[in-house]
Order: sequence, then structure tokens, then C-alpha cells
Amino acid sequence: MKYLAVALTLCAAPVFAQESVNTGAGAVLRALDKLNAKVSDIQLLNGERATMGLIEVTLNECRYPKGNPSGDAYAFVTIREAGVAEPVYRGWMVASSPALNPLDHPRYDVWVMRCTTS
Repeated sequence: MKYLAVALTLCAAPVFAQESVNTGAGAVLRALDKLNAKVSDIQLLNGERATMGLIEVTLNECRYPKGNPSGDAYAFVTIREAGVAEPVYRGWMVASSPALNPLDHPRYDVWVMRCTTS
């Protein structure tokens, strides 16, 4: 009975529209090598990859709120260690909440700063 009440409540909840977004041409990511405290900004176009130390970062796509390119960006990123086929990270990173879905790596931190439009 309790589960039926929860299900009916969820069905009666209002449906909210998704935020309209634009796809950026690329993104600016920030990377930290925790071993030597080196911070690097990496600018990538969608589909590009860059190497920083022992990791390879690939930007799949960057999105931002429609009409607000300096707004809250989020990017789909794949990160691999050198010589390892399986990614250590593959997912969406959110600029305003880097701890929401972070890279969990003992040496490196990577997070999205913003999308680029050209």
C-alpha cells in the first residue's frame, strides 16, 4: 500500500521542461598534477584529445544554457592513463559542481571550466 501511494504521488508530480542548451565548439578544462602541483588549462575542440603527464583527455562534447555561453557548462569527457585501453573516467562534468561527478585518480584532477563557441 505504501508503494502504491508513492507511485501515485510520482505520477501526479508536474513535469518540468528541460533547459534549452547549445552545443559549444569545444571547452576549456583545468588539470592538476597533484604530485608536482602543476596546474594546466587545456583548450579542446569537440572530438579532440590532449595529453597531460600520464593521462590523455578527450572532449566528446560541451553544452551550455541557450543564449548564455558563459553560463553553467557541462562536458562529456573521456580520460585514459597512458598505455591503458580502459578509461579511468568517462562521463559528464559540470562546471558549477565539479564534485558532482569527479575524476577519482590518485595523481590527477580534471574539471571543466567553460565551453568555447569558436
